[in-house]
Amino acid sequence: MISEFRRWALLAVSMLAQATSAFFVHGIAFMIPELRGRHGLTLIEAGVVVAMPTIGTMLALIAWGAVVDRIGERRVLVVGTALTAAAGAGAALSDSMIMISAFLLLGGMAAASTNAASGRVVVGWFPAHRRGLAMGIRQMAQPLGVGLAAITVPTLALGYGLGAALWLSAALAVAAAVLSFLVVLDPARPERSDPAAAGQLANPYRSGGFLWRVHAVSVLLVVPQFMVWTFGLVWLIGERGWSPGAAGTLIAITQVLGALGRIAAGQLSDRVRSRMRPLRWVAIAAAVTMIMLAAADQLDSPVAVVMLVLATVITVADNGLAFTAIAERAGPFWSGRALGAQNTAQFLTASLVPPVLGAAITVLGYPLAFALTAVCPAIAVSLVPARQEELIS
Repeated sequence: MISEFRRWALLAVSMLAQATSAFFVHGIAFMIPELRGRHGLTLIEAGVVVAMPTIGTMLALIAWGAVVDRIGERRVLVVGTALTAAAGAGAALSDSMIMISAFLLLGGMAAASTNAASGRVVVGWFPAHRRGLAMGIRQMAQPLGVGLAAITVPTLALGYGLGAALWLSAALAVAAAVLSFLVVLDPARPERSDPAAAGQLANPYRSGGFLWRVHAVSVLLVVPQFMVWTFGLVWLIGERGWSPGAAGTLIAITQVLGALGRIAAGQLSDRVRSRMRPLRWVAIAAAVTMIMLAAADQLDSPVAVVMLVLATVITVADNGLAFTAIAERAGPFWSGRALGAQNTAQFLTASLVPPVLGAAITVLGYPLAFALTAVCPAIAVSLVPARQEELIS
């Protein structure tokens, strides 16, 4: 066992590692105004560039998960964040958009390491009755990383070019690599040769549809989440006339609120002793909020900005719930691959959102595109597992 202080230190470092990954993978979305302005890309072309780190992450998640299951979390976090830093530096030093895109792809592949490894650190070191809260805190990392990017990336890109924002991403990843080396400990797990571990070695995907359904729900909830993440800043600037600084500040505030929402959702799941009931509530709220955003935008109402804030907060609240449920159900020998599969499906969807919804916005406009995304969480409501909800000790 470890001390309570060390347990929370591990949680803090796992958050930092995930936040640097989120900054690298999702922060590029806040460069869209610069890509369209100084570099002359269309919205669809900029969407393709923005999707590169997401595609890279998607391609590597399952592989990193298998590595975590074999060699442990600490080494994966150190190596993965160091490679992310190298890719960020390579992109910052590149002159052509093709080379920048290539390094963004490679950096996304490296950043994928934090998804399975940092989540397993939390689940491995916290007891079941505190995992919801702990994972909710850990899942703050993504919106906090995106929020930091929203504050810094537009301003740096506008004043100093894309390279400045990419250098910041590399520096954050270096810090995560050093702290992971110094602080992280691999959670204890039984030996594979131990007869008591035989049941935990079995493939959990063959014992029922629980994991498959949670994956499907998470994929559907990614669509509205990445709609508001990717195009919220552009919408505020282009449709509402906000300055890049003001728009970035609002997006950053919503990300902080979203991070707090993840903690609240995790704590709620501990209290009601179910990950699935809160997950269903989030899906319902996401569908309703996206419809209201579409209606307010169609009416050109200032309420639309309020609805964007609510949508940004609500659409990120599910991640910790699904992540915790999957890690609990998969067990110590399959959690890396299961979390890798979870994130692969999410990132596959997320990589399609910028170009596909960018085209939808171009053809249909923002109100109808917002309305279309509400269909996904509406479908997710019916797919949330209604049973098998008990916490795993």
